[in-house]
Amino acid sequence: MRDHTWLEKWNERYTQEEFVYGTEPNLYLQEKLASLKPGTILFPADGEGRNSVYSAMQGWKASAFDISKQGRNKALQLAAQNNVSIDYQVGELQTLRFNKQQFDVIALIYAHFPGDIKSAVHRMLDQYLRKGGFVIFEAFSKKHLGYVTKNEKVGGPRDLESLFSIEEINADFPDYDIKELKEVEIELNEGLFHNGTGSVIRFVGQKR
Repeated sequence: MRDHTWLEKWNERYTQEEFVYGTEPNLYLQEKLASLKPGTILFPADGEGRNSVYSAMQGWKASAFDISKQGRNKALQLAAQNNVSIDYQVGELQTLRFNKQQFDVIALIYAHFPGDIKSAVHRMLDQYLRKGGFVIFEAFSKKHLGYVTKNEKVGGPRDLESLFSIEEINADFPDYDIKELKEVEIELNEGLFHNGTGSVIRFVGQKR
């Protein structure tokens, strides 16, 4: 189990009336989903649901999870506003009931787990993705620490261990054909907490 401060941080953040990362989907996710036929998709650490709700609006059967009940409440509110439904569970991954090879896509969008469990979470998620399915990933790179030091409004973890490197992604997803894997500088404009220039890892892999 994680300590309560981790959970409280996210419950407190999502208690705000405003959607703290906005209601529009992540642009990289939007671009990659456009090239895929809708199927089943899972969003780990989905927060207030902007990405899972978007996918449901595009015809995907969307599942999501997060540790924050407040995040789930906001996500279901957003889904109702857009006349779609999502399956949103609350808890840590090992406590949830997904089926092996249940999903066509797993979308990890700023799914920053604590450094001591993040690789284990990736390996656990792999069993829920069917062969031939895709991982779509965008999250802050280890270089991002320098960016957030200069501009805290860009958001992201402040500890190196929670950030990602290309080497870590290669190690965590060894049985994938890499369609894209790169570290890039991008401009973020996502709600209250992702604003400014940051450094991210972008990855699309297809499970062998």
